[in-house]
Amino acid sequence: MKNIIFFDIDGTLITEDARHLIPDSTRRAIKLARENGCLTFINTGRTEFNVRPQVRELGFDGLICGCGTYIEFRGEVLLYNRLTQEHCRRIAALLRDCGVTPVYEHKDGYFFDRLAVRNADLEDFLVSFVEDGIPVDRDITDSDFIFDKFVIWENPNADMERFHREIGKEYESIDRGSGFWENVPRGFSKATAMDFILDKLGISRDNAYAIGDSTNDLPMLQAVTHSIAMGGAEVIYPYVSYITTPIEEDGIYNALAHFGLIPSV
Repeated sequence: MKNIIFFDIDGTLITEDARHLIPDSTRRAIKLARENGCLTFINTGRTEFNVRPQVRELGFDGLICGCGTYIEFRGEVLLYNRLTQEHCRRIAALLRDCGVTPVYEHKDGYFFDRLAVRNADLEDFLVSFVEDGIPVDRDITDSDFIFDKFVIWENPNADMERFHREIGKEYESIDRGSGFWENVPRGFSKATAMDFILDKLGISRDNAYAIGDSTNDLPMLQAVTHSIAMGGAEVIYPYVSYITTPIEEDGIYNALAHFGLIPSV
């Protein structure tokens, strides 16, 4: 039976600093894995437009984006959870009332709310988006406003009790730390998407491998038999079956070699 490998992006395939480095050993490992018949998938919280070309060029059979809200296999879209604009506008109004700072993520780009509370965290994100060539002029008042998921930052006067009470009815909120929350429609996650793919392709969990580095990877890591934490990601060590070396110390290569998916160096 074919083996299948699911990779997180940030901190796993690519460094999280300004260099956005992909080690040569990572490139070699993925190439060898595919030559050995393994299927390779990106599994990320990023929406589809925000998967960097340099990551795509590594060579993947499929994409899982937006925490399971979008699934693509060999160029064919197998699943896309399309929310209605009415729903999206209702959520945007609620977030503005709660006093949080949102960024709305769609498979084709980001939307912002120019009337919502702004903070330093958002300003830092905007700078990085501009540096990456990502448009930052789309607003929730635009006629094409819609999102797949969203993130928010807490603010000193934000009504977080109301936020969690109301949003929790329809969304799973993932605590990313420091008052930053990732919000995904209930029923969708990195794990639900993996189950979908495994069922679609007829692959056993025993032949599935997942590699990540942060708490938002836990659903993915807990969905397979072979779960791998990148070196340095101590927060998820208790939940995985193997801990590899850090990303710049051949972490991906060493992980795949450990499980016999590629030759050892």
